[in-house]
Amino acid sequence: MSSQLTQLPQMFENYKETMRKSLRDPNKPWTKAFDILEERTSVDRVNLFSGAVAACAAYLIFGCGAQLLCNIIGVLYPAYVSIHAIESSTKQDDTKWLIYWVTFGIFTVIEFFSHILTNIIPLYWLLKCGFLIWCMLPVENNGSVIIYNKLVRPYFLKHHASVDKIIDDGIRKAGNVLKKD
Repeated sequence: MSSQLTQLPQMFENYKETMRKSLRDPNKPWTKAFDILEERTSVDRVNLFSGAVAACAAYLIFGCGAQLLCNIIGVLYPAYVSIHAIESSTKQDDTKWLIYWVTFGIFTVIEFFSHILTNIIPLYWLLKCGFLIWCMLPVENNGSVIIYNKLVRPYFLKHHASVDKIIDDGIRKAGNVLKKD
């Protein structure tokens, strides 16, 4: 345990350096905004970003409309990069973001039917926002990939034939009803 604690400052510095590189990456949509903010305020972009994260966290805990902010965070960036993925020539990024949207959709449906939890669980919107960020992290095995591979895919593979049959039967019956009219 003590060896892990002694490694903590180095881990923090590594994380800060990774964040610094990402915030300066010219291929990222936020780089120009941080260039302008850093120039106008003379505050390092890592500190600006950290302050924005702290302000968002505080708002998700205490603010009115925390649900809206959480959903904006869970939709805005993923929608933007999904459009980029659609327009790119590779399939890998398409699959990554489709997995995110499947996970997001399932979570949204579960959340709808368990809306009581949003009032009972303290810090619910902060926790949900953290979950969605984990699901969209720009790493190979982010949360949505783990959830898809461990839960969604095995369930889908086990039940998709019977679900497909139910859908086909429903389409056939609907077609027969429409033919009668």
